[in-house]
Amino acid sequence: MKKVKKGKFIQVPSWIWMCISLTAAMALWILIASSEAGGVIFAEPWEVAQKAVDKIRDGTLWGHVGISLFRVLTGFCIGFILSVPIAILMGWYAPFRKIVEPWIQFLRNIPPLAYIPLVITGAGVGEKAKIIVIFIASFLVMVVTIYQGVCNVDTTLIKAAMVLGAGSREIFFHVVIPASTPFILVGARLGVSASLTTLIAAELTGASKGLGMMIQKAQGYYDMSTVLLGIIIIGVIGLLMEKGIRFLERRLTGWQETTGAQ
Repeated sequence: MKKVKKGKFIQVPSWIWMCISLTAAMALWILIASSEAGGVIFAEPWEVAQKAVDKIRDGTLWGHVGISLFRVLTGFCIGFILSVPIAILMGWYAPFRKIVEPWIQFLRNIPPLAYIPLVITGAGVGEKAKIIVIFIASFLVMVVTIYQGVCNVDTTLIKAAMVLGAGSREIFFHVVIPASTPFILVGARLGVSASLTTLIAAELTGASKGLGMMIQKAQGYYDMSTVLLGIIIIGVIGLLMEKGIRFLERRLTGWQETTGAQ
Protein backbone atom coordinates (compact mmCIF):
# COMPACT_ATOMS: atom_id res chain seq x y z
CA MET A 1 0.00 0.00 0.00
CA LYS A 2 1.34 3.39 -0.96
CA LYS A 3 2.15 5.65 1.98
CA VAL A 4 0.39 8.96 2.20
CA LYS A 5 2.87 11.81 2.32
CA LYS A 6 2.46 14.53 4.85
CA GLY A 7 1.77 18.05 3.66
CA LYS A 8 4.91 19.96 2.79
CA PHE A 9 3.89 22.90 4.97
CA ILE A 10 4.46 20.73 8.05
CA GLN A 11 8.15 20.48 7.14
CA VAL A 12 8.62 24.26 7.00
CA PRO A 13 10.63 25.44 10.05
CA SER A 14 8.66 27.34 12.65
CA TRP A 15 10.89 30.41 12.35
CA ILE A 16 9.83 30.80 8.72
CA TRP A 17 6.17 30.79 9.74
CA MET A 18 7.06 33.41 12.36
CA CYS A 19 8.71 35.59 9.71
CA ILE A 20 5.68 35.25 7.45
CA SER A 21 3.37 36.16 10.33
CA LEU A 22 5.44 39.23 11.28
CA THR A 23 5.67 40.37 7.66
CA ALA A 24 1.92 40.06 7.20
CA ALA A 25 1.26 41.94 10.44
CA MET A 26 3.69 44.71 9.47
CA ALA A 27 2.10 45.04 6.02
CA LEU A 28 -1.36 45.26 7.57
CA TRP A 29 -0.12 47.86 10.06
CA ILE A 30 1.35 50.02 7.27
CA LEU A 31 -1.83 49.64 5.21
CA ILE A 32 -4.06 50.75 8.09
CA ALA A 33 -1.73 53.59 9.14
CA SER A 34 -1.59 54.93 5.58
CA SER A 35 -5.36 54.97 5.19
CA GLU A 36 -7.37 58.11 5.95
CA ALA A 37 -9.35 56.59 8.82
CA GLY A 38 -6.64 54.37 10.30
CA GLY A 39 -4.00 57.09 10.15
CA VAL A 40 -5.85 58.98 12.86
CA ILE A 41 -5.33 56.09 15.32
CA PHE A 42 -2.22 54.23 14.12
CA ALA A 43 1.20 55.85 13.83
CA GLU A 44 3.56 54.50 11.18
CA PRO A 45 5.90 51.67 12.30
CA TRP A 46 9.00 53.80 11.78
CA GLU A 47 7.50 56.55 13.92
CA VAL A 48 7.01 54.07 16.75
CA ALA A 49 10.56 52.78 16.26
CA GLN A 50 11.95 56.33 16.37
CA LYS A 51 9.96 57.04 19.53
CA ALA A 52 11.44 53.93 21.15
CA VAL A 53 14.97 55.05 20.24
CA ASP A 54 14.33 58.53 21.65
CA LYS A 55 12.97 57.19 24.94
CA ILE A 56 15.84 54.74 25.30
CA ARG A 57 18.35 57.53 24.73
CA ASP A 58 16.82 59.84 27.32
CA GLY A 59 16.45 56.94 29.77
CA THR A 60 12.72 57.31 30.41
CA LEU A 61 11.62 54.04 28.79
CA TRP A 62 13.56 51.76 31.14
CA GLY A 63 12.08 53.55 34.14
CA HIS A 64 8.54 52.92 32.90
CA VAL A 65 9.29 49.29 32.01
CA GLY A 66 11.08 48.57 35.29
CA ILE A 67 8.36 49.88 37.62
CA SER A 68 5.58 48.18 35.62
CA LEU A 69 7.45 44.87 35.70
CA PHE A 70 7.91 45.23 39.45
CA ARG A 71 4.17 45.79 39.96
CA VAL A 72 3.13 42.94 37.66
CA LEU A 73 5.59 40.40 39.06
CA THR A 74 4.90 41.31 42.70
CA GLY A 75 1.13 41.12 42.33
CA PHE A 76 1.34 37.93 40.28
CA CYS A 77 3.76 36.19 42.66
CA ILE A 78 1.64 36.97 45.73
CA GLY A 79 -1.45 35.76 43.89
CA PHE A 80 0.28 32.56 42.78
CA ILE A 81 1.65 31.76 46.24
CA LEU A 82 -1.79 32.14 47.81
CA SER A 83 -3.88 30.60 45.03
CA VAL A 84 -2.09 27.22 44.89
CA PRO A 85 -2.75 26.06 48.49
CA ILE A 86 -6.26 27.56 48.55
CA ALA A 87 -7.24 25.90 45.26
CA ILE A 88 -5.80 22.53 46.31
CA LEU A 89 -7.60 22.67 49.66
CA MET A 90 -10.84 23.60 47.89
CA GLY A 91 -10.53 20.61 45.62
CA TRP A 92 -9.43 18.11 48.29
CA TYR A 93 -11.32 19.03 51.46
CA ALA A 94 -15.11 19.31 51.14
CA PRO A 95 -15.69 21.46 54.29
CA PHE A 96 -13.11 24.03 53.14
CA ARG A 97 -14.59 23.99 49.61
CA LYS A 98 -18.14 24.57 50.83
CA ILE A 99 -17.06 27.57 52.89
CA VAL A 100 -14.65 29.23 50.44
CA GLU A 101 -15.86 28.35 46.92
CA PRO A 102 -19.08 30.45 46.95
CA TRP A 103 -17.07 33.56 47.80
CA ILE A 104 -14.42 32.83 45.17
CA GLN A 105 -17.12 32.35 42.52
CA PHE A 106 -18.84 35.55 43.67
CA LEU A 107 -15.68 37.67 43.64
CA ARG A 108 -14.38 36.43 40.30
CA ASN A 109 -17.44 37.85 38.54
CA ILE A 110 -16.58 41.36 39.73
CA PRO A 111 -14.17 43.25 37.43
CA PRO A 112 -10.91 44.26 39.17
CA LEU A 113 -11.64 47.87 38.17
CA ALA A 114 -14.53 47.88 40.62
CA TYR A 115 -12.13 47.41 43.54
CA ILE A 116 -10.03 50.49 42.73
CA PRO A 117 -12.05 52.97 44.87
CA LEU A 118 -11.92 50.57 47.84
CA VAL A 119 -8.22 49.91 47.35
CA ILE A 120 -7.38 53.61 47.11
CA THR A 121 -9.38 54.33 50.25
CA GLY A 122 -7.72 51.54 52.20
CA ALA A 123 -4.17 51.59 50.83
CA GLY A 124 -3.73 55.09 49.44
CA VAL A 125 -2.26 55.81 46.04
CA GLY A 126 1.21 54.32 46.52
CA GLU A 127 2.72 51.13 45.17
CA LYS A 128 0.69 49.01 47.59
CA ALA A 129 -2.60 49.96 45.89
CA LYS A 130 -1.34 49.04 42.42
CA ILE A 131 0.02 45.70 43.58
CA ILE A 132 -3.25 44.88 45.38
CA VAL A 133 -5.33 45.47 42.23
CA ILE A 134 -3.01 43.27 40.14
CA PHE A 135 -3.00 40.64 42.90
CA ILE A 136 -6.81 40.48 42.97
CA ALA A 137 -7.04 39.99 39.21
CA SER A 138 -4.38 37.28 38.99
CA PHE A 139 -5.38 35.46 42.19
CA LEU A 140 -9.01 34.95 41.20
CA VAL A 141 -8.10 33.65 37.75
CA MET A 142 -5.46 31.24 39.08
CA VAL A 143 -7.42 29.89 42.03
CA VAL A 144 -10.40 28.94 39.84
CA THR A 145 -8.21 27.33 37.17
CA ILE A 146 -6.13 25.31 39.64
CA TYR A 147 -9.23 24.29 41.59
CA GLN A 148 -10.81 22.87 38.43
CA GLY A 149 -7.59 20.96 37.78
CA VAL A 150 -7.65 19.39 41.24
CA CYS A 151 -11.30 18.40 40.76
CA ASN A 152 -10.43 16.76 37.42
CA VAL A 153 -7.63 14.54 38.76
CA ASP A 154 -8.14 11.04 37.34
CA THR A 155 -9.93 8.99 40.00
CA THR A 156 -8.25 5.87 38.60
CA LEU A 157 -4.92 7.14 39.93
CA ILE A 158 -6.42 7.71 43.36
CA LYS A 159 -8.06 4.27 43.44
CA ALA A 160 -4.83 2.61 42.31
CA ALA A 161 -2.91 4.36 45.10
CA MET A 162 -5.52 3.25 47.65
CA VAL A 163 -5.27 -0.36 46.44
CA LEU A 164 -1.50 -0.17 46.95
CA GLY A 165 -2.07 0.91 50.54
CA ALA A 166 -1.52 4.65 50.26
CA GLY A 167 -3.17 6.80 52.90
CA SER A 168 -4.79 10.21 52.47
CA ARG A 169 -1.49 12.02 53.07
CA GLU A 170 0.40 9.95 50.48
CA ILE A 171 -2.42 10.31 47.94
CA PHE A 172 -2.52 14.06 48.46
CA PHE A 173 1.22 14.68 48.09
CA HIS A 174 2.14 11.93 45.61
CA VAL A 175 -0.95 11.74 43.40
CA VAL A 176 -3.14 14.84 43.60
CA ILE A 177 -0.44 17.51 43.60
CA PRO A 178 1.66 15.98 40.74
CA ALA A 179 -1.49 15.37 38.67
CA SER A 180 -2.53 18.99 39.25
CA THR A 181 0.83 20.44 38.13
CA PRO A 182 -0.26 21.01 34.49
CA PHE A 183 -3.30 22.94 35.69
CA ILE A 184 -1.16 24.96 38.10
CA LEU A 185 1.05 26.04 35.20
CA VAL A 186 -1.94 26.81 33.00
CA GLY A 187 -3.30 28.89 35.86
CA ALA A 188 0.05 30.71 36.05
CA ARG A 189 -0.12 31.56 32.36
CA LEU A 190 -3.64 32.93 32.77
CA GLY A 191 -2.53 34.80 35.88
CA VAL A 192 0.28 36.52 33.97
CA SER A 193 -2.21 37.57 31.30
CA ALA A 194 -4.64 38.89 33.93
CA SER A 195 -1.82 40.80 35.65
CA LEU A 196 -0.78 42.56 32.46
CA THR A 197 -4.38 43.22 31.47
CA THR A 198 -4.98 44.91 34.83
CA LEU A 199 -1.71 46.88 34.76
CA ILE A 200 -3.09 50.02 33.12
CA ALA A 201 -6.14 50.02 35.42
CA ALA A 202 -3.85 49.57 38.44
CA GLU A 203 -1.76 52.55 37.37
CA LEU A 204 -4.88 54.70 37.43
CA THR A 205 -4.38 54.83 41.20
CA GLY A 206 -2.07 57.84 41.03
CA ALA A 207 1.05 56.47 39.30
CA SER A 208 3.78 58.83 38.19
CA LYS A 209 5.71 56.14 36.28
CA GLY A 210 4.86 52.96 34.43
CA LEU A 211 3.81 51.79 30.99
CA GLY A 212 0.16 52.38 31.77
CA MET A 213 0.88 55.91 32.91
CA MET A 214 3.03 56.50 29.83
CA ILE A 215 0.16 55.40 27.60
CA GLN A 216 -2.41 57.54 29.42
CA LYS A 217 -0.21 60.63 29.37
CA ALA A 218 0.62 60.17 25.67
CA GLN A 219 -3.06 59.76 24.84
CA GLY A 220 -3.74 63.14 26.46
CA TYR A 221 -1.22 64.75 24.10
CA TYR A 222 -2.49 62.68 21.16
CA ASP A 223 0.97 61.10 20.85
CA MET A 224 -0.17 57.87 19.20
CA SER A 225 3.35 56.61 18.50
CA THR A 226 4.03 56.50 22.26
CA VAL A 227 0.64 54.86 22.88
CA LEU A 228 1.43 52.11 20.37
CA LEU A 229 4.95 51.74 21.77
CA GLY A 230 3.56 51.11 25.26
CA ILE A 231 1.00 48.62 23.95
CA ILE A 232 3.66 46.71 22.00
CA ILE A 233 6.02 46.58 25.01
CA ILE A 234 3.26 45.20 27.25
CA GLY A 235 2.50 42.56 24.60
CA VAL A 236 6.18 41.59 24.30
CA ILE A 237 6.55 41.32 28.09
CA GLY A 238 3.49 39.09 28.25
CA LEU A 239 4.77 36.91 25.41
CA LEU A 240 8.17 36.45 27.06
CA MET A 241 6.65 35.61 30.43
CA GLU A 242 4.31 33.09 28.85
CA LYS A 243 7.22 31.50 26.96
CA GLY A 244 9.05 31.14 30.27
CA ILE A 245 6.08 29.39 31.87
CA ARG A 246 5.67 27.15 28.81
CA PHE A 247 9.33 26.16 29.18
CA LEU A 248 8.70 25.19 32.80
CA GLU A 249 5.57 23.35 31.70
CA ARG A 250 7.54 21.20 29.26
CA ARG A 251 10.22 20.47 31.87
CA LEU A 252 7.86 19.65 34.73
CA THR A 253 5.11 17.86 32.82
CA GLY A 254 7.12 16.02 30.18
CA TRP A 255 5.46 12.80 31.36
CA GLN A 256 2.06 14.03 30.23
CA GLU A 257 0.87 13.02 26.78
CA THR A 258 -0.44 15.99 24.87
CA THR A 259 -1.64 16.79 21.38
CA GLY A 260 -1.23 20.01 19.45
CA ALA A 261 1.53 22.55 19.20
CA GLN A 262 3.36 23.80 22.25
